[in-house]
Amino acid sequence: MNALLINPADNVVVVTEAIQPGDTVTYRDGDEMKSIQATQAVPIYHKIAIREIPWDSRVLKYAHQIGVAQQDIHVGEYVHCHNVQSPSDKEVYR
Repeated sequence: MNALLINPADNVVVVTEAIQPGDTVTYRDGDEMKSIQATQAVPIYHKIAIREIPWDSRVLKYAHQIGVAQQDIHVGEYVHCHNVQSPSDKEVYR
């Protein structure tokens, strides 16, 4: 296991080691172990998408909105300020 799903409602996990493109990212979802393949490098303790996150959709961590996708974010992609606008930058509670 090299990632942490904080809440089952989240669409991102936090990686617990640096990830390279092609690496398998494994996390626990309840009693089930799940895996995705990274498509981009992700630094340790940063987020990676575990579900498709369409442009202008909510990015969820801790089952709370942490931002809005500024482009389509695909499973396995690095999720950070380059593709997410933070709540302080945009009205996110719609």
